[in-house]
Amino acid sequence: MIRIGIFGYGNLGKGVECAIMQNKDMELVAVFTRRDPSTVKILTQGVSVCHADNVLDFKDKIDVMILCGGSATDLPKQTPYLAKHFCVVDSFDTHAKIPEHFANVDASAKEGGNIGMISVGWDPGMFSLNRALGSSILVDGCDYTFWGKGVSQGHSDAIRRVEGVLDGKQYTVPVKEALEAVRSGANPQLSTRQKHTRECYVVASEGADRAKIEKTIKEMPNYFSDYDTTVNFISQEELNEKHSGIPHGGFVIRSGKTGKNLENTHIIEYSLRLDSNPEFTASVLVAYARATYRMHKEGFVGAKTVLDVAPAYLSSLSNEELRKTLL
Repeated sequence: MIRIGIFGYGNLGKGVECAIMQNKDMELVAVFTRRDPSTVKILTQGVSVCHADNVLDFKDKIDVMILCGGSATDLPKQTPYLAKHFCVVDSFDTHAKIPEHFANVDASAKEGGNIGMISVGWDPGMFSLNRALGSSILVDGCDYTFWGKGVSQGHSDAIRRVEGVLDGKQYTVPVKEALEAVRSGANPQLSTRQKHTRECYVVASEGADRAKIEKTIKEMPNYFSDYDTTVNFISQEELNEKHSGIPHGGFVIRSGKTGKNLENTHIIEYSLRLDSNPEFTASVLVAYARATYRMHKEGFVGAKTVLDVAPAYLSSLSNEELRKTLL
C-alpha cells in the first residue's frame, strides 16, 4: 500500500481523499490543516487529522504527501519546505513562475533525497502532455488552448471584491467561431479577446450602483479588460440554485501539415468536460502520487513534472497487463 498524506483540506484536499478511496493500492494516513484539527471532519474513519505544524512527526509514516494549497502564496513556500522531508506532489499552476518554482523544489528535494512532483493537474498537467505530444508529432503547425466553459475561481473572487457585490461567479467561455476556425486547419492568429469571453453572474447589495459595478468589472486590468465581458445581475437564490458547482474543461488542439509541399492537414484534439474541477484535479494528483512513489523506489530524486513521467508509472496495472489490455 502506498501511504498518502493530504496537506490542506479545502475543495482540492477533499477531492484527493475521495480519489484515494477509489485506488486500492493506496491508503490515507493523515490530513494536515492550519485550522483547529478538532473542527475538521473527514470521510475516512480512523485517519488522523493533525495541525500542519506537526507534519514532521509523520516523516517516516508517509510515502507521498499531496499538497492542496493555493499557488499564489501557499505552494511556493510549502512545496520546497516539505520536499526536504517527504516525496511530494503539488498542483502549482502559475505558468510564468513554474521555472522558478521547479528550481526551488529541485534544490530542496535533492537535499532530502526525495522527489518533488510539481504542477500536476489538467493545465498545467494533462494539457501540457498533449501540447508536447502534438508539437513533437506535427512539427510544422500551431498549438491552441481553449479553456471552458467553466468557473474561474480567481476571477470569481475578483468579482466578489468589487464594492457593492455580495456574491458572484465568473465563467470562461471559448469563442465558438475561433474554435471552429482552428478545427478547420486554418491556423488563425488569434488575440486574447478573440479566443475567450467572460460571463459574470453578480449578486449586488441593495441600493448598490449596478452601472458602476458593471463598469468596474469590465475595466478590471489583468482579469476582464482584455475580454468581451457580460455582467448579469441575479438574486442570491438564483446564484445558489444555478451556479453552485465548479465545472470546467477545455481543449488542446494541434493543427499541422505534412508532405513534400505541406499539402496535407492534420488536427490533434484533446478535450475535457468536468463537472468538478477540484475533484478531477485531485484524481490527477493521486495518479502522479503513484508515479512518484514508484520512481522514488527506482532511485529518482529532485523536482519532476508530468513531462518526466512515463505513462506506465501512473497506472495501477502491471506492465504486462498494460501491454495486454491497452497497447
